[in-house]
Amino acid sequence: MTTTEFLPGRVPVASSLSIFDPVVFGADEYGRRVDVPIMFRNIALAGEPGAGKSGAVANFVAHGALATDCRLVLIDGKQVELGLWEEVADCFVGPDPDHANRTILRVQTVMDNRYAWLRYHGRRKIQRDDAFSAIMIVIDELAYFSATAGDKKSQETFSRLLRDLVARGRAVGIIVVAATQRPSSDIIPTSLRDLFAWRFAGRTTTDSSSDIILGHGWAGRGYTATSIDPLNQGTGLLLAEGGVPRLVKAAYLSDQDIRHLAAFAARIRRPDYSLTA
Repeated sequence: MTTTEFLPGRVPVASSLSIFDPVVFGADEYGRRVDVPIMFRNIALAGEPGAGKSGAVANFVAHGALATDCRLVLIDGKQVELGLWEEVADCFVGPDPDHANRTILRVQTVMDNRYAWLRYHGRRKIQRDDAFSAIMIVIDELAYFSATAGDKKSQETFSRLLRDLVARGRAVGIIVVAATQRPSSDIIPTSLRDLFAWRFAGRTTTDSSSDIILGHGWAGRGYTATSIDPLNQGTGLLLAEGGVPRLVKAAYLSDQDIRHLAAFAARIRRPDYSLTA
């Protein structure tokens, strides 16, 4: 029996997770565990190619997949970074800008309907025991949809819809995890960056690129992702809303780890799902 197979008729057992639980993200430079509360928040991750950005993203996808009160929408321009989680997702979008825009528009409609529900019930945000689940939207390679693929109208539509979800979605359980290997002002404008409560800067080649993801002025205060060893993949500066950047090493999930976790997540979400590797 391989690590991605389970005995027929047997349900694997593990600790249950909730999207209201913090994500185990990694460890800081002193070896202390770093948790990231993601419910009612969003996170942006960036860094040069090979900085370990996609590995850091996998920790959030894994948590969302194992949290039975969370649904996943995965948008991946390269297909392979999030493709191993496809069977767990409500929707998987590959390198198709039109499909990405239609998907985000559908989530926007869900967001508006939830706000109407909250207004009817005289509340301002959803709670753990509400009947509907949180929705985690994970975008790997933001630049592909906002600046590379499709025409200018498609790119502007994607950026506009995404900004709306990041700005308004938190109270109704819409969580955005967005990553790019091009931390430039045309990909992450200030108006969008400042809406992310959490930011993670993997290694960058310039101080300005580091500041684009963390915020203006951090490099001048000594917090710059250019100081990170390029061979130390998965290491970056993690900034929480209202805090200061911390040097953090993100936990790493291998392809085998992801296949195993995705199979387990699919099993607990859909009991009839085949767990054969």
